[in-house]
Amino acid sequence: MGEFTHTHHAHCESGVISSMLRHYGLNISEPMIFGLSNALNFAYIPFVKIGGMPLVAYRSIPKAIIKNIKKNLNIDIKLETFSNIKKGEDRLDELLAQDKIVGAQSSMYWLSYIPNEMRFHFNAHNILIYGKDGDEYLISDPVFQMAVKCDKASLSKARFVKGVMAPKGLLYYPTNIPKDIDFRPIIAKNIKQLSKTMLRKYVPIAGLVGIKYLANAILKLQNKDKRYTKLFLGHIVRMQEEIGTGGAGFRFMYASFLQEASELFDNDEVLAKSSKMMLEVGDQWRDFALLIAKSLKSKKPIDLKLISDTLLEIGKNEAKVYKTMLTFKANI
Repeated sequence: MGEFTHTHHAHCESGVISSMLRHYGLNISEPMIFGLSNALNFAYIPFVKIGGMPLVAYRSIPKAIIKNIKKNLNIDIKLETFSNIKKGEDRLDELLAQDKIVGAQSSMYWLSYIPNEMRFHFNAHNILIYGKDGDEYLISDPVFQMAVKCDKASLSKARFVKGVMAPKGLLYYPTNIPKDIDFRPIIAKNIKQLSKTMLRKYVPIAGLVGIKYLANAILKLQNKDKRYTKLFLGHIVRMQEEIGTGGAGFRFMYASFLQEASELFDNDEVLAKSSKMMLEVGDQWRDFALLIAKSLKSKKPIDLKLISDTLLEIGKNEAKVYKTMLTFKANI
């Protein structure tokens, strides 16, 4: 397969899969991986806590990209977890000795190469391990500009940390990749599926209904003390802008997928239009995060209605994108 080349990506899981498949001969971009795995989403889940605050997610659950790419592209990807730390460590060394590059789920907090100011307890960070130098592992972390190294003790702690989304030592690697894949029917199917998923109304915590749910929760902060209100709003920004690519970044990536898809369908106008609309939604998510950040720094009372109304407007505009995507007709 040749020597591994590190590539900087926008997001960890989609970046690992893109780098991994490219190394094994399937040249597929990160946005295309993201789109073909139906990874875009939104969920507000108050009964699942991250750092004591309700989960706000802007993409599908961890491992969904891996599993959906495996299913949608008919690629054999083996996923292994371990109840025994020593077996998990030995298995990684065994795979590396076979010249395989290996994806791994880890905690950002315990990876020794991550600067202290960037560390927090997030257990679903994906990295690519491509070799070993003495007691250090050679790591391609998609969100870092350069390849890095991590000592064995830190890597093991990161792989076997307990808590929400515990990695359980997860390792994954492809065992068979089809040589010829016609992406067009897969793209057409997934665009329809994602649009319907985001527009459906019977799951109150997910999709665009989830955005309304969060907007209502923001309004209800009027009944909470100021400290909790600031923590809650700060948490929304943290989940949006610091975990992976953030809510805006995921929308930008999906816009890139739609543009790439448009080109595969002879510059399809519906997909090109949807791409531009999704870019605008991404900008609105960024502005939303900025609005909260400024509100938290201001000495004036926080205008919760303005923040809530802004979020509702984003939801309406995002709905327009999916409705436009549903008009796409693939000539295959």
